[in-house]
Amino acid sequence: MAKRNIIWTRTADIQFVGILEYWVKRNKSNTYSKKLVKLVSDRTKQIADEPLIYKATDFKDIRVTSVGNFSIYYKVKSKEIIITAFWDNRQNLKELLEILNHKK
Repeated sequence: MAKRNIIWTRTADIQFVGILEYWVKRNKSNTYSKKLVKLVSDRTKQIADEPLIYKATDFKDIRVTSVGNFSIYYKVKSKEIIITAFWDNRQNLKELLEILNHKK
């Protein structure tokens, strides 16, 4: 299977940046956020290389992988991977369900 390009939706990008900003503000340091960026970068590279190794969801064409307390939801296309959500698993699940339902 050929390696695919990773494309972040606006929603997923806003979620990820918001989480990074939250941790910088909370910790008064960017150390944890830098670590999280590295972990997410490594995981998205794995997804690009082997997109079907992670769990399928109940949502059409959406798969999920976890990175610590966070989940990356994505769709596999022929030439790209679309990151549809970056979710802190400690947040309200209802909001996530609304996001995923709109990405059909």
